Formats: sequence, C-alpha cells, structure tokens
Amino acid sequence: MTLKQSHFDKTRMSQALEVSIHIGLAFLLAMSCLLILRPFIPLLAWGIIIAVAAYPGFKKLQKLLGGRGVLAAVVFTVALLAILILPVVLLADSLIGGVQSITAHVKSGAPIIPPPPSSIAAWPLIGAPLTRVWLLASRDLSELLREFAPQIKSALPGVLSATAGLGATVLQLLLSIVVSGALLANAPAAYGMTGSLFERLFDEKGLELQELVGSTIRSVTFGIIGVAIIQSVFAAIGFLVVALPAFGLWAVLFLIAAVLQFGMVVLIPAVIYVFATATTTKAVIFLIWCIIVGLMDNVLKPILLGRGVAVPIAVVFLGAIGGFVALGIIGLFVGAIALSVGYKLFLAWLEGESSVAGAAT
Repeated sequence: MTLKQSHFDKTRMSQALEVSIHIGLAFLLAMSCLLILRPFIPLLAWGIIIAVAAYPGFKKLQKLLGGRGVLAAVVFTVALLAILILPVVLLADSLIGGVQSITAHVKSGAPIIPPPPSSIAAWPLIGAPLTRVWLLASRDLSELLREFAPQIKSALPGVLSATAGLGATVLQLLLSIVVSGALLANAPAAYGMTGSLFERLFDEKGLELQELVGSTIRSVTFGIIGVAIIQSVFAAIGFLVVALPAFGLWAVLFLIAAVLQFGMVVLIPAVIYVFATATTTKAVIFLIWCIIVGLMDNVLKPILLGRGVAVPIAVVFLGAIGGFVALGIIGLFVGAIALSVGYKLFLAWLEGESSVAGAAT
C-alpha cells in the first residue's frame, strides 16, 4: 500500500465518520423536537386540517372584508367556535333537563319509567323479553339495576372513559380552531413553506401532491364528516318532533355512528321506542323519516366525497375508513391523505417504468 493510498483511505474514513456524526446529531435533534412537540401534535394536526378544509371559504370571507386577512381570520374563528359550542350547550341542557325530570319523579314517588303498552308483548322475537325488562323497570328500577349489576359494572369504566374522552375532544377542537385561525391569518407564508417542503421531498411532483393533500382533506371533511353532520341535523329534528327523551344525546350518538358509517344502528332503538309509546301514524311517519335520514349518505357521499380530488373516490373512502380504524377520528384524514399520495406516487412509478421500457424497445 502506497503512502498516497493510505492518505486517501484515512480521508474517506474521516469523511464517513463526520457524515455519521452529522446524521446522528440531526436524528437526535429531530427526536428531541418531536418529544417536545408531542403533547401539541394532535392540536397542530387538527388546526392544520381545519385551516385547509376552510381555506376556500376563508378566501371568500377575506374578499368580502376588503382583503383584510387578520380580520377575516378573527371572524372565521369566532364563527367556528360558536358552531361548535352551540351543540355542546344544547346537549348539556338536554342532559340537565333529563336529570331534573328523573329527580322530580323520584321525589314525587311517581314511576320514572311508564309501564309498556300491551301491544309490545305481541311483537315477534323481542316482544316478550322487552316487555319483561320494561315492566320490571317501571315497577322497581332498583331491582332492575340489581339484576343487571354485573353488566353495568363491566360497562361503567368504558362509559366513564368515553365521557372523559368526549370532553377532552371538545376542548381539543376548541383549541384547534384557535390554531387554525392563526394559520389562516398567515396563510400565504404557510402555503409557501409547505410548497417548499413538498418540492424538497418530491421534486417536480411536489406542487401536484401539495394540491392533492389539500383537496383530500376537503373531500373527507365534506364527504364523510359533512354528510354525517347533515344526517345528524335531520335526525335531531325527527327526535325533537317525536319528543324522544334526551334527544340531544341521541343526536350526538347518531353523529358518532354516522361518521363510523353505521348511523342506522342508532335509529333502530329510537324507532322501537316511538312505536311503543306513540300512535301508529306518528310512529310510521317517524320510521319513514329515519329511512330517509339513513339513506341520505347514499346520495350525498358520491356527490361530496372525492369532489376535486385527482384520485378515485374508492381510494379516498378506503383510506379514510381504514385510517379511522387504525388511528381514530384523525385517521379519517391521515389515512385518506396517505393512500391518495401513495396512489399517485405508484402511478408515477408505473409511468416511469413504462417510459423506460418504451425507450428500451
């Protein structure tokens, strides 16, 4: 080995060691930043999702306000906070009213649950057991609670955890709306930064994929969550008209189920209750109304889901539902974005392979 080769090998080893140290330091810095930001990642993610979904409407509002972005962001934030807070207040009022009604019945000695109509016993399959449980509840509610104590005890931790989780989710959404308002107030700078990031990651495909991410977020917002909210509004109107007890709670349960794509499951017990307590005409009308509400997504989803997205609607839908199963509510967006971007990159790879094969022949 010559002196020149030895010097060359030492130089290469020194460069490799230096690169390894730089990579290790960069990795440690990135992990430190993630650990510091970890408590705020869901908040920032929801803020970005809300800002991207609302950006077209925000631009129209900004134009109406003479191009004043900060004022438009403030108006937008206040409006969204009001839209979120109003249903929460209505739900709380409904729950408080239900508790007060139960307390009044207990103090007066009147039965909390009225006895079941005699016609229920003739219902096929569920008539006899439903009548037995309902009669026991109307005569002695404490006895019914004792009979089902093991089931109630096993379900209680889950109910309490879900209640606490719902409260934390509402608080997180409130803070996320404030974050989205701050992002919209600085929309040009945020758009430029994300554009630079996508170009850095995907080169000439960066701008196309940036637009794809934004359109996918808006598609999922209007195609899944938007449709679920529309269905929930119509379902709540039906619950209110038939005077369903704690109709606000029923509406929230239906909204959650509609996002999960099985809203009809919540409507079935509501229909059974109305048939048991109301006149046949009223119950039949309510049943027809519930069928219309349940079938709304079959009409609205093909119109809203996938609109403006350069990928098939099936890709967006499968990504949203699969993401929800894997990551929860935020997975609706993460899954749809990941699958849509992956689909476009796969097509780009296929096109590249085809062009290479064509040139070779």
